[in-house]
Amino acid sequence: MKIALLGYGKMGQVIERIALERGHEIVLKKDEHNTYEGLSNADVAIDFSIPTAAVNNISICFQSNVPVISGTTGWLEHYDEMVALCKEKNGAFISSSNFSLGVNIFFELNEYLAKMMSKLDSYSIDMEEIHHTQKLDAPSGTAISLAKGVIENSQYTNWTLNKPNTNEIHIEAKRIGTVPGTHTVAYNSVVDSIEIKHTAHSREGFALGAVIAAEWIVGKQGVFSMKDVLDLK
Repeated sequence: MKIALLGYGKMGQVIERIALERGHEIVLKKDEHNTYEGLSNADVAIDFSIPTAAVNNISICFQSNVPVISGTTGWLEHYDEMVALCKEKNGAFISSSNFSLGVNIFFELNEYLAKMMSKLDSYSIDMEEIHHTQKLDAPSGTAISLAKGVIENSQYTNWTLNKPNTNEIHIEAKRIGTVPGTHTVAYNSVVDSIEIKHTAHSREGFALGAVIAAEWIVGKQGVFSMKDVLDLK
């Protein structure tokens, strides 16, 4: 499989190594210093760029008939626009806040727990995410996905970084050292607490999941999610 890497920072370099180990070829390493030359030769593109570049990267892939795996966060106000373009061009697209296989299992656990806890008024919810100091967006896309998973399965209607109102989920975003990513969902009452937590030990889990998603999407048309890739639906 021929892969175009859109974004060649630390994540892009880990993705490159894992892709090569799995027998794939890198035909483009796109950063701010070069062009999209080589994209037309790719079977799939993997976008781990920056929020200001993601929409253009994804659009050019659809225009070039190249499927896109996007792990960039902080641009999702344009998500519906990209979905519409994907459908117009008969493209293939997966955008995820987190491609880690473990995190996507964690997403499922979070939704299941939220359904059970929605019946118990004595518990309140708090979320915490911790990332390295170079992360540009806060809260993380993964934390937002976790909050949306709770909102879709409970009486909560919104999330906030500030002091929460009734029916709001408080997310505490911390930036510490080189932490790859830690996410905690906690339900607290006066008598006890219930907590689920995912701790990433390196970027490799995110990179491996992105490469697996890229392998899965080749030859398909439509807008998909990691639930499709992992057959979790």
